[in-house]
Amino acid sequence: MSYEGVKYNTEYISEIVPADNRIDELRKWCRIFHEKELAPHYPGGTHGNMSFRVNPEKDIFIITAARTSFAEELSPEAFFTVTAVDLKNAVVYVSGSKTREPSSETLLHFAIYRERSDVMAILHGHCKTITQHAEKLGIVTTKEFVEPGTVKVVDSVLEVLDNHHFIEMKGHGFLSLGKSINEAGLLAMEMLKKV
Repeated sequence: MSYEGVKYNTEYISEIVPADNRIDELRKWCRIFHEKELAPHYPGGTHGNMSFRVNPEKDIFIITAARTSFAEELSPEAFFTVTAVDLKNAVVYVSGSKTREPSSETLLHFAIYRERSDVMAILHGHCKTITQHAEKLGIVTTKEFVEPGTVKVVDSVLEVLDNHHFIEMKGHGFLSLGKSINEAGLLAMEMLKKV
């Protein structure tokens, strides 16, 4: 699998990088996902992304940047605040460094937050071990492979989302959802241990 880049337009509302204490927890889980090979490295980045909702009452969230390597200590420029998303026209409105773009899966994170008010964090990784055993573990899986980063992948996940907290995207990777970053991270670790 190779990284293909973002498939939406980015509108920069400001160049202020996010400042939130929970970013350190996100950094911690980025390192763990790298170490446990839940988010494999590729030249220039990592197959995976992470976000958390800023406020329980709104769909504003902080997400890792595209082409981010979880193997490295993530700088403040590696995070964006997503303030709004126009799914119909594939436009993402953000605050953050104009030298980077938010994750290619920003549309998907937004759609899940909008659909599920109970979800406060989303961790997305790629783990062949989990993928190979998804059916045996009873993990809900999207019906077919859909090109990552697109509105179509959003639709395929929303189709099976329901109240599930762990979802395998066919041929793409997994989503671990939680009421906190830590809860989402521990759920992914639990799935790995079950295998």
